[in-house]
Amino acid sequence: NPAPEYPAFAQRRGWEGTVLLRVHVLATGLPSEVQVQKTSGRELLDEAAVRAVKRWTFVPAKQGEVARDGWVSVPIDFKLN
Repeated sequence: NPAPEYPAFAQRRGWEGTVLLRVHVLATGLPSEVQVQKTSGRELLDEAAVRAVKRWTFVPAKQGEVARDGWVSVPIDFKLN
């Protein structure tokens, strides 16, 4: 899955942070809902993380051999080098 795009404005401002997302993953592996569980403190970073994760594909939860819908927490770090 591709990393989120670091917003240019946030880079110029030196903004860093970690966004914790709560993602509802369908049995198909696609996310159906993405919520900010814990903000980075910067709305711009939070929005970039949500946009990226909505395009991701996940390995779905399984009960035996049957794929099931489920929730997962996903941390997204925005760090400048």
